[in-house]
Amino acid sequence: MAAILFDLDGVLYEGDHTVAGAAAAVEWFETRNIPLLFLTNTTSKPRASLVEKLAGFGIHSDPGNFLTPPVAASHWLKQHVSGSIALFTPAATRADFTDLQLCDDTAESGADAVVIGDLGNAWDFSTLNRAFRLLHSNPEAKLVALGMTRYWRASDGLRLDTAPFVKALQHATGREVVVLGKPAQAFYRTAIDMLQQRPENTIMIGDDIRSDIEGAQQAGLRAILVGSGKFQHSDLDLGITPDAFIDTVAALPDWWKTHIGSQDQTGFS
Repeated sequence: MAAILFDLDGVLYEGDHTVAGAAAAVEWFETRNIPLLFLTNTTSKPRASLVEKLAGFGIHSDPGNFLTPPVAASHWLKQHVSGSIALFTPAATRADFTDLQLCDDTAESGADAVVIGDLGNAWDFSTLNRAFRLLHSNPEAKLVALGMTRYWRASDGLRLDTAPFVKALQHATGREVVVLGKPAQAFYRTAIDMLQQRPENTIMIGDDIRSDIEGAQQAGLRAILVGSGKFQHSDLDLGITPDAFIDTVAALPDWWKTHIGSQDQTGFS
């Protein structure tokens, strides 16, 4: 059975506004019991908040339907880091890290891992420099990124996301980064495992040519690019070829019926 992975912002909604037809598209998959999962690099909201946001757009979900970088990162940190963790994430995201040993928010040393998420307007020189000092004070400290998305489209226009700040810390410290969000293959493999699917039977739909399309394809999935969200026509000149392009997610059910067929197929047509 084929499965679908939905990106959120830019596919199902844009900021605080739904994409027309998004709720009906998701319902089409749900009523046919087609396995689905919502993937997002958002680190500013816990899963319960995402459930509430989708409900406001008429889309039913529960926390188990989501794979977020904090969920993946918490699992990885438990396996690979035994000491203190310094979080550079919004306060609401900390719920996914409550069972870990966390550094004080003013600490400039003593961390065994530094986790970077999307702080948005909370980023300033002092905050970025504190992350640098934590890494510099411990050459063994892990630099963990909750995704490497470059930018996203907010209600007031494009905004920098996590990657630029991670790149600055990499450049300053020479540290390798552990990425636990899109476009990391490990993140997509986690999604496949959650759905108990095979990569070749799983389709990602997103608006980011690199994180959603290239990342999914490198993990062995098919990927559909939408013309909503951050999409720009110049994206198609970057040497990355989506398996399909549709104007918005509203066209997904018709595409699926044509290219995948009935929900009990075991492979792609």
